Amino acid sequence: MRPFPFSISSTFYWKENIYLISFDALVDGIEQRIILAHDNLHSGSVYVNKGEILDAGVNCSPSAYLNNPSTEHAKYNAGRIVNLNPRRVSNIVQGPQGTQHELLELAASFKSTSGKLVTKYLSIARRVRNFLRSADRPRFVSAFCQTNFGDVSLNILGVFCTDTGLPCDFNQSTCCGKNELCYGRGPGYPDEFESTRIIGERQFKKAADLFNTAYEKLSGKIDFRHTYLDFTQLEVTLPKQGGGSEMLKHVLLPWDLDLQLGNPFWKLVRNVLKTPSINSTGSNPKDIGQMVILSVPGEFTTMAGRRLRDAVSAVFKEKVHVVIAGLTNTYSQYITTYEEYEMQRYEGASTLYCPHTLSAYIQEFTKLATAIVTGITVEAGPQPPDLLDKEISLLPGVVMDSTPLGVKFGDVKTDVAKDSTFKKGDTVTVVFWSACPINDLMTEGTYALVELLQGQDTWVPAFDDDDICLCFKWSRPSKLSAQSHATIEWRIPQSTASGFYRVTHFGALKNLLGSISHFTGSSSAFVVK
Repeated sequence: MRPFPFSISSTFYWKENIYLISFDALVDGIEQRIILAHDNLHSGSVYVNKGEILDAGVNCSPSAYLNNPSTEHAKYNAGRIVNLNPRRVSNIVQGPQGTQHELLELAASFKSTSGKLVTKYLSIARRVRNFLRSADRPRFVSAFCQTNFGDVSLNILGVFCTDTGLPCDFNQSTCCGKNELCYGRGPGYPDEFESTRIIGERQFKKAADLFNTAYEKLSGKIDFRHTYLDFTQLEVTLPKQGGGSEMLKHVLLPWDLDLQLGNPFWKLVRNVLKTPSINSTGSNPKDIGQMVILSVPGEFTTMAGRRLRDAVSAVFKEKVHVVIAGLTNTYSQYITTYEEYEMQRYEGASTLYCPHTLSAYIQEFTKLATAIVTGITVEAGPQPPDLLDKEISLLPGVVMDSTPLGVKFGDVKTDVAKDSTFKKGDTVTVVFWSACPINDLMTEGTYALVELLQGQDTWVPAFDDDDICLCFKWSRPSKLSAQSHATIEWRIPQSTASGFYRVTHFGALKNLLGSISHFTGSSSAFVVK
């Protein structure tokens, strides 16, 4: 039952579903990077630093956050803080080789109605990489990871009703009782791309500053503890409310869903699932000298993460940096504080194991931390069930791709005007006849490319779909059509060099027999001044 809410929200997933395909791409990419790193081992040092960004995030459930004890949230910056924990990897001969940053912020840059799948972090990481490396250094690896970001948003201007323009209800973030009309506004409102760029720029500048000023060198051994836990059977020892020595036992419930009794859909779910399976949650802290990384399988809120870090930090005798690595191993949805759960905002309503879920995580992570300190081993715990062969899908797969008679895949449907000239800040739009992107995720490649002409006939890459200025949109003229279009929009950055450019699209088509073949197409050349 635990994986079901995630599956239904993504219309389930199977081998033809974009969610599982994307998951496989992530796994393959991580594996490939591990192999490349292993084959390029060098001795080096790791330096740690820590900082805060006060203008790049806001709490998206402030009424729940403020329900925490006033003495607790008064210690922090009103919930508007974005923590940044960078680690610099340096080689004594070759210089900086990598950096990893934990960001306390949700990676949602666009409204759900926009139809765009965009994240700012790729562009940020790329800027950090390009800023910090030089031509005579080896490959520089940069990662922006997420920590306890469950209730943090980049919509720092607040949330407003789309029909009236007035602020949404403070306690529920609704407009006349409906959450569909309530949307956040970023610093570049109404331009979502500009909001993404502004927030990314602020994070980049802080990350670069912390990287360059990191002086604390990590030392000591590397150790870890890992266990699987069945939260449906877990007993949590809680202190008496308000303090004191009296203790009580609380058995966590398996889930907390708002189910309508008699709903035939949930009866179907019950009949399909039959016997409830073990809800196993993988948890493991890693001790790297003065740094402790908590691999948590869910989305901790800001305050929930603080409490977990404080509890684990207290286990270690020496000063340590405790970092939460969010969304690791599996997914157990949200984890809020007891007080936030009471408010039943989105995060609280999505906390599966009732109000004491956080207490359970704190209890078990402190046990693992204690095991590291004392050098004892821990039990592996119950193995989680493998449900991949039981997954179903409500999404159709790609049957085939086609184009109109006389048109080839990659042909330009809407081109730039002949001999056109654009200035910096303009938007160039080109539409291609395309195929479904699911056919090939273009791992290590790109769907869209802006190329600069060098010499008489040499086109070199200038921007790709990793850049925030380049947007790739895919659409069908109708739901049942096998034809499709790829729209590529390039917002010309102010830093763009003058010259001749063109837009190129890469794709993969699926024929009626199911085989995949690749294609490419380019727009006419145009001038940027």
